[in-house]
Parts: sequence; C-alpha cells; structure tokens
Amino acid sequence: MGMSASAGPDDGLLVGERGAVAAYARRMVRDGLVVGTSGNISIRAADLVAVTPSGVDYGTMTAEDIPIVDLDGNFVQGALKPTTELPMHLTCYTEHGAGAVVHTHGANATAVSLVRDEVPAVHYQLAMFGGSVRVAPYATYGTAELAANMSTALQDRSGCLLRNHGTITYGATLGLAYDRSRQLEWLCQVWLMASAVGDPILLPQDELDRVVAKFSTYGQSRSADTDR
Repeated sequence: MGMSASAGPDDGLLVGERGAVAAYARRMVRDGLVVGTSGNISIRAADLVAVTPSGVDYGTMTAEDIPIVDLDGNFVQGALKPTTELPMHLTCYTEHGAGAVVHTHGANATAVSLVRDEVPAVHYQLAMFGGSVRVAPYATYGTAELAANMSTALQDRSGCLLRNHGTITYGATLGLAYDRSRQLEWLCQVWLMASAVGDPILLPQDELDRVVAKFSTYGQSRSADTDR
C-alpha cells in the first residue's frame, strides 16, 4: 500500500492516539530511557496501530509524524515509515492482547540483560509484571526471530529484557505500559547499585508469588484517569 504524504492526524484517524504516542516519545527522552532515535512506542485502537516512525528525533516529534498500520503491518496512513521494530509491537498485540507497547534502550536494563537470564528479585515491584522478568535471547533488531524470542519471554508476563538490546513492556493503556518500562529500569538500577557494593539479598520465590497474587486485586480506578 502506498504512502500518502498529505495524510495526517487532522483527518480524524486516531487523533488522540497519535498525540499520545508523540507525547510519550518525548517523555522517553526526558526520562533517559532512550538515546537519539532508539526505542519506540505504539497504541492499538481496534484493528489499527499508531506507532513511532523510524529514525526521527523524539525530542521534537509531533502527532503529524506518527504513522498508522494495521495488525498485519500494512501501512494505512501517515507521511513517515513506521519503526523497524514493528514486528515486536504487532506480536504484543496479536499474541499477548496488549493495548499499548513501549520499547526502550535504558542503560540499566540493557546492562542487566548482558549478565543475567532474568531480573533479580530485589523488590516486590516485580509482581507488577506477573512474576520474574525474563531475558529474551539476542536476535537482530527488526527481525521475526527477535519478535519470537520476545514473545516466548513474555509468556504470562507484561515485560521482558532483550539481550544486548533493551526492554519491552505492554499494558492495557499507554500510561500503564510506560510505567512498567520505568519500573523495570528502576529494578535493574537497584540491582546494579547493590551488586557494586555487595551480594544483594533477593526475595524468595514464594514471597514473589504471594505478592503477584496480592497485586491482582491492588489499586483502584478513577473515571477521569484513562492511563492508569
């Protein structure tokens, strides 16, 4: 399907979603979760996905820069090509029921991916991912192999590390997916800091399982808050 240079959010297609993707892309830069044009974000709306474009500076990104694709990866609308990591995003939607996806290159999480097979249980906040967070085996970026490795690591989980690469998290909303990304980076930072001065004491598996069960009924919603 060809691209339409004149297409943009003003025609009413996923206006809010495109704006949210651009806003959170800029926030990724401010929060230090990406460097340059690394990392990417997407939101699903029915059978369409608004996703960050490839190779565009997130610091100045606007809604007009956000392309739209369908769940098969076919280009629908926009002036720019979608991220090369689109296979991972689409896999999260089609195989894991995601509502939004955040992929980052956070330094702490990437560092942990080099030396561990899962994120050490330094804090009960791991429970927000459904249990221990796994590290997916390395594969070249943008490939079906990477998406498949990621999907395996995400079984019954809402986030994972990608070996020698970064992280991916998802949620029902972009706010939740992004919060998980920040929490994952923090968990990795805590372990790295503790490891630098000693042998960290980790939570036992039965305690992590107990908190996972507690988290399933934790929190309360506000009708005006659609992101958390």
